[in-house]
Amino acid sequence: MSNRRNSDDGDRFRVRPGAPKQRGQAFVSQVLRQASKVANSTGRKPGKTPGSRLGRGHVAARFTGQSLSATSRRVTVKVRLVYLKQAGARSTITHLHYIEREGVGREQDTGKAYGPMIDEADLPAFGERGREDRHQFRLIVSPEDAEQLDDLRTYTRHLMGRMEADLGTRLDWVAVNHWNTDNPHTHIVLRGKDDTGKDLIISQAYITRGMRERAAELSTEWLGPRTELEIQRTLLREVNQERWTSLDRILQREARDGLNHIDQPASDPKLRQQRVLLVGRLQRLQRMGLATEQQPGVWAVHAEAEPTLRAMGERGDIIRTMQRAMGGAQRDLAVFQPGEDGRSVIGRVAGKGFADELYDKGYLIVDGTDGKAHYVVLPPRTELEQYPSGAVVEVKGSAAVHAADKTIAALAADGLYHADHHLAVAKAQAQSQPTAERDPSEVVDAHIRRLEALRRAGIVEWLAEGVWQVPDDLPERGRQYDTQRLGGGVAVELKSHLPIELQARVMGATWLDQQLIGGGKGLRDLGFGSEVKDALQQRADFLVEQGLAEKRGQRVILARNLLATLCGRGLAQAAQDIAAETGLEHRPVSDGQRVTGIYRRSVMLTSGRYAMLDDGMGFSLVPWKPVIEQRLGQRIAATVRGGGVSWEIGRQRMPSMG
Repeated sequence: MSNRRNSDDGDRFRVRPGAPKQRGQAFVSQVLRQASKVANSTGRKPGKTPGSRLGRGHVAARFTGQSLSATSRRVTVKVRLVYLKQAGARSTITHLHYIEREGVGREQDTGKAYGPMIDEADLPAFGERGREDRHQFRLIVSPEDAEQLDDLRTYTRHLMGRMEADLGTRLDWVAVNHWNTDNPHTHIVLRGKDDTGKDLIISQAYITRGMRERAAELSTEWLGPRTELEIQRTLLREVNQERWTSLDRILQREARDGLNHIDQPASDPKLRQQRVLLVGRLQRLQRMGLATEQQPGVWAVHAEAEPTLRAMGERGDIIRTMQRAMGGAQRDLAVFQPGEDGRSVIGRVAGKGFADELYDKGYLIVDGTDGKAHYVVLPPRTELEQYPSGAVVEVKGSAAVHAADKTIAALAADGLYHADHHLAVAKAQAQSQPTAERDPSEVVDAHIRRLEALRRAGIVEWLAEGVWQVPDDLPERGRQYDTQRLGGGVAVELKSHLPIELQARVMGATWLDQQLIGGGKGLRDLGFGSEVKDALQQRADFLVEQGLAEKRGQRVILARNLLATLCGRGLAQAAQDIAAETGLEHRPVSDGQRVTGIYRRSVMLTSGRYAMLDDGMGFSLVPWKPVIEQRLGQRIAATVRGGGVSWEIGRQRMPSMG
């Protein structure tokens, strides 16, 4: 063959790659996906989750942010890793219900949860899919220019698509957009499983940096780089803000030996403008007592500047939240301080939400009878659903010494408390005080219920029927137990789930009736206190119509045993409705009676919540307590005495606070 090349030339060739069929980000994503799969599968031991050593996304984290610059759009991404067993069985569904609550959307973006392909996600189905997951990720994505993005839903889907490419796996997630603040943002709940069913382990670098940089890249692509004018306007707004700002971070980053030198003239016009803004910020900090000019152009920012400014920012957020909740109503604003022993506030729920949406730290805005609006931080894991808007609540400060603990300690002899001795003392007191409201047996039972609670906490010891061993410092140890149980010293008691407007003319024992009996003490003539006074007048008129009160001039004379009568009438009406619905006969419960049945459901009445016990032929309504809620559908027994109830499951006696 005359045209044949020599052997040396035949062994030489040059690879000339053609243009990729997928251009731009799609091609890069495909490359990163394949690289991530290879990296995750390299050198792993049998039985190990892919990428468990470094986590998925550690390769991609090396490449994210390379296109970002000082003019790129800024995005805040907060991530929380939730271990579901520790968080509790209801953690996922509670969080999902919160982020999909009413009033968070706008126009076509209604605040409904959506997923990768559907606009209305099935939250119960999502929760069920992840019921056995070890963990999940909860994200908040907050683009600085979210208002300009308009379509946050499509933006989020693109972002999650890029994350799938970076992590090398399909992701199972739902999201909700929130437009109800001055900072629109998206909540994303991501299951902790990859597309093979293994635990999804994401590298620390990708969580702390990669997600944020991917979100910033996407915002910049959609809106273009920030103009110099936009940057300067943003920084100019920060000069006088009472919060920790990006200008403060610049000062912190550029400080040398604790000092900022801003006396050198800058040749670059951009740097000169930044210098002017930094000097303005330092002067503002100086007026706030957080910075000092050591000599011309040399400044020292105080060590407490950052925590102080962050706290001021949080307080400013609280004030704005309270103002929105009060809807323009004039009130003095106050933050409830749990450290004030014995303090309590009674009022209606004017607003509620999460102070930290990522960690589900709840708060209430309570419009108090004292004429003030109070911001109350709730104990951990408090479910906001139990406090309806308009409901009446009482907020108590850190726990004082429990009265029952003082009585038990006083009656104990040689460290032993005897219930029969206490009963004898209570009977003697009842004989000397004929007007005493509580039966002696009921008094002793209440103390035994307290002892049961302290026994579970390891503070007292049950020795025999009616005999308990108690420590000498029981009152103080009981107070410490209550403070810890209340999650930092705040307890919120639901006085009525009904707003006062509905309480005024409803059959049943209400919180307004208790105020009438007590003479309306502590009600101010302004704000909610004034509204309660008006509602009390309407309630008095209703009771007169029902023959349960009589007006004598300006005085209102209430019928004897008013609360018991109202409670009985409300209970009878509810029992009649249930009997008509189920065909079962109502079996009223007398004081001291023991009833047994299957716990079918709870019923919320004006006078409180009741449990329906079904014995097969009839049913009884017994005061409900949280201790039985996990026993729905099971056979239980209850003994009712006065206003208290003791529950039994099998042979286990489950007392509850009366």
